[in-house]
Amino acid sequence: MRVPRKLVVALSACCLLLTATVTAPGAGASAFTCSDVDLPVSGPGLPVLLPPAPATMHGRLCLPNGPAPEAVQLLVHGGTYNSAYWDLPYGSGQYSYQRDMAAHGLATFAPDRLGTGQSSKPASPWMTLSAEAESMHQVVGHLRAGHVGGIAFSKVVIVGHSVGSGIVAAEASTYHDVDGVVLSGMTHIPAIPVLLLGVVFGLTPAFTDPALTALGSDPLYFTTRPGARSWLFYNEPDADPGVIAADEATKDQVSVPGMGTVAVFGIVLPATLGINVPVFQAVGEKDVLFCGVLALRDCSNAQNLRAQEAPYYSPSAQLSTFVLPGAGHSLGLHENAGAYRDATRDWLRDRLGVVA
Repeated sequence: MRVPRKLVVALSACCLLLTATVTAPGAGASAFTCSDVDLPVSGPGLPVLLPPAPATMHGRLCLPNGPAPEAVQLLVHGGTYNSAYWDLPYGSGQYSYQRDMAAHGLATFAPDRLGTGQSSKPASPWMTLSAEAESMHQVVGHLRAGHVGGIAFSKVVIVGHSVGSGIVAAEASTYHDVDGVVLSGMTHIPAIPVLLLGVVFGLTPAFTDPALTALGSDPLYFTTRPGARSWLFYNEPDADPGVIAADEATKDQVSVPGMGTVAVFGIVLPATLGINVPVFQAVGEKDVLFCGVLALRDCSNAQNLRAQEAPYYSPSAQLSTFVLPGAGHSLGLHENAGAYRDATRDWLRDRLGVVA
């Protein structure tokens, strides 16, 4: 079945839809532009029984003005998020990973994963880890082939958050098509009791949430209950209430079967052992889902984190670690998230030679 699927993707690539949307400016916004892109990918399926169907992945490319960068970061959001995690519509853009990277001369592409945002929404049972990794592999191919913004990027660094980090690990270890990997909001031993509480008290079927009923989701797509994001994803002393409200307003859905396969096969087993390019792993010090006594993980500093996580990587990963003080699970949306972005840029420069 792989031949027809690749033919579908190749033919569809000739019909890429690129819609330019220059970002509404905040301070320094004249230094970059962003555009929305729809990319053809093959949707999930089952061998013989359910051939993959064509699908579309929507995303946003942010570029600094001037000469085209040689490198791009492919940003993969977590569960119950969409690409807004990387460009939160709040304030003057100070919580936007994409705008901050572009203002520093670096390119990013943030897609809505299949099942979320403006991307195609396959049936939730088929949204397994392998299907998610395959779709991101195809996006990497589009980025290298010049199908996104007309730029054939010579370096692709794949960046994940939470569930997205499990997908990133599987993609990088399966296809070996990226130059570097950034994993955020995860360790290899999650806090199982907290996760169970989060599932029982924090999640609800997406079709029951008035904000998401228009998606027409099947019963196994879930989202967070109103108010749950604050205690699941944030350390509130280090968070702006306006950010949490914007997060709630832009929340999305996640396939429960898919999230399960990502957790087991992408994070716990783990897929990271197969990564053969440099890895940067970042967590929030107060991440209740992956740090602390219940997770058997000391996230008080980067040295302790590295000592605990290094056995899950091969030597070729050259693991680097970072801990954002006071931050919770969604470290990119906390008040001191700038330090996390700075540390990522330092790693990109020092380990991969990615400069503005």
